[in-house]
Amino acid sequence: MQLDQAIVVDPSQQGTLVLRPVDAPVALPNEAVIRVAAISLNRGEVRRVMMAEAGWRPGWDLAGTVERQAVNDSGPPEGARVVGFLPSGAWATRVAVPTDALAVLPSAVSVAQAATLPVAGLTALYALEQGDGLLGRRVLITGASGGVGHLAIQIARDMGASVVALIRRDTHAAAAHDAGADEVIVGEVSRAEPSGPYDVIIDSVGGQTLGAALGMLARNGVCVTLGTSETEQVHFDARRFSGTGGARLYGFILFHEVRARPASEGLARLAGLVAAGRLRPQIDVEASWTQIADVAQQLIDRRFAGKAVLHIDGADDAARAGEE
Repeated sequence: MQLDQAIVVDPSQQGTLVLRPVDAPVALPNEAVIRVAAISLNRGEVRRVMMAEAGWRPGWDLAGTVERQAVNDSGPPEGARVVGFLPSGAWATRVAVPTDALAVLPSAVSVAQAATLPVAGLTALYALEQGDGLLGRRVLITGASGGVGHLAIQIARDMGASVVALIRRDTHAAAAHDAGADEVIVGEVSRAEPSGPYDVIIDSVGGQTLGAALGMLARNGVCVTLGTSETEQVHFDARRFSGTGGARLYGFILFHEVRARPASEGLARLAGLVAAGRLRPQIDVEASWTQIADVAQQLIDRRFAGKAVLHIDGADDAARAGEE
């Protein structure tokens, strides 16, 4: 009988992330057992790996097939292809996932595409929805070349917004334009000010970028901060911010958001957008999960801008059957 395997932290090994045998998942009544076919990596979880204790099992994003339906009969049935989200431990051959964190995949959506959606897609979708409707509104997305930013551009355009994308390197300009940005600005955030003010700003940079962005909000506008890739220290003009009238700064943490709104709702919507051709995940790296340590290092080193998807050897055949 083939044993379950998972990616675990082992600081004694080069690259820290290794495959190890693990116990079979034990599902709660509201959890389905998923045979995982593909996973994707996020910079936040990979950074956490560097500080984690030996034996910790990382992983947020997964796509695969329901091997055993939840015993309370909630969620997808056995054999359904699904996308799912876990707070940790998703990088394994089989996992138990709460049914409110699963969504069934349309046949037009591949497991690779699906695996990119949980963290990056839900973050982009739920952050943009802080704007309370985007039709005809102006949106600024900083760090727009990353996995979240690339999806946020597309989702904002699909919601009817006019989108300005701020990127650091001109080599990423074409991808931002292809995603649907009305305007792409390369370099410092100050270059985005003439195109404002903005009803919604999605910032994943922090530091000087966030500080300046707060002064570019329109009346009753909202700036959603997702991260601090630049620096955690932020200085801003408080008088200008408060004088705008109704401007808000919203601190976004996905694990908090899904308590109020189940991940299953957002995942179903995202999968539907992909199936309809209205959302195109940018996958820059596809490999076997046996290459996890190398791909994780590439992600930390920013050697690619889009998503990295790893396929679990031997699990793709069943999941891919539903794509045909």
